[in-house]
Amino acid sequence: MSNRKAFALRVDERILAATQAWANDDLRSLNAQIEFVLREALRKAGRLPRQRQNSGQ
Repeated sequence: MSNRKAFALRVDERILAATQAWANDDLRSLNAQIEFVLREALRKAGRLPRQRQNSGQ
């Protein structure tokens, strides 16, 4: 499992409310939705670090 790091995030309340509604629609937590959006943006920009593959897969 990946290591996780906590940090404070300041965000406009309208963006937070819209993200929470989106998370609810997708049956995700707000935290999971934020990670999903960030991961997709990084992937599309070609900036997502490649993950090491497990030997045996």
